[in-house]
Amino acid sequence: MRLLDPARGTLLAFRVFSRAPEWFSRGVMRVAAEVAWLLHGKGVRQLEANLRRARPGASPREIRRLSREGMRTYLRYYAEAFVLPRLTPDQIDARVRTVGVRAPLEECGQGRPVVLALGHQGNWDLAGAWATVHLAPATTVAERLEPPEVFDAFVRMREANGLTIIPLDKGADVFRQLVRVARRGNVLVPLLGDRDLTSRGVEVTLLGERARVAAGPAALAVATGAMLVPTLLRHERIHGVRRRVAGSPWGLVVTFAPPVRPDPDLPRTEQVRALTQAWVDVLGADIAEHPTHWHMLQKVFVADLDPDRYAATVAQEVS
Repeated sequence: MRLLDPARGTLLAFRVFSRAPEWFSRGVMRVAAEVAWLLHGKGVRQLEANLRRARPGASPREIRRLSREGMRTYLRYYAEAFVLPRLTPDQIDARVRTVGVRAPLEECGQGRPVVLALGHQGNWDLAGAWATVHLAPATTVAERLEPPEVFDAFVRMREANGLTIIPLDKGADVFRQLVRVARRGNVLVPLLGDRDLTSRGVEVTLLGERARVAAGPAALAVATGAMLVPTLLRHERIHGVRRRVAGSPWGLVVTFAPPVRPDPDLPRTEQVRALTQAWVDVLGADIAEHPTHWHMLQKVFVADLDPDRYAATVAQEVS
């Protein structure tokens, strides 16, 4: 019998780590990463299956090494997230280093909407806290978590850092809400899109295999004319003055890749598919280069999905 279920553990971590020194939360999460990796449960095994797509020639020993580092970076995200609301603006600025920010900065400066297509990499909450100050007010979507207390805790954390959160509720027209937000302009819409949560996603090629990802980033760009920017995240060690100001040995590199744009001669559905494949190509190249920063412990590749359920999803799309 488990002494502490994950939901209670997360709530306890929010309460304790929000007040404890950050070195303490990092240490606890480092130990938790090692334990989870050693137990080699379902999530770690799926992470390793995903890593084999990023490094197809790697030996089993190498995949295990990569998954260990991947779990460390994954739980580092949680350690940082728990303390994020109490960071000062100077600390956030010192922790974030940007590459290629000019295009979205100029677009936001003109009061136009920008959609960021992200994967589960690095620390997207830290990136959002930085972007909502330096680019434009950010609105994003959050998957409902159970129990509701855990979801509410994450929403409070994100809202404390200036983000507006739209819950991904069953039956709610989240896309229409996002369209309304984007059409107002002067807004940044960062969306995690490397996993399909709605069964209305797009099948693409990722790391040489068919995968199922969200249609949302591309569909929103096509519907509103917003610039679509593939955005890549990874942790980096920081030193010297930057480390002292940040109050942390770890920073975040946020790379804004060149915007991808739709072909106006294509039908709208094909524009969405082409745009989705375009930003996924950018993500896939980055995952291949930095695989341990991709925190994907779920199934995204078609070969891993339940064949009957996937066939039913495809049949529903066709009908």
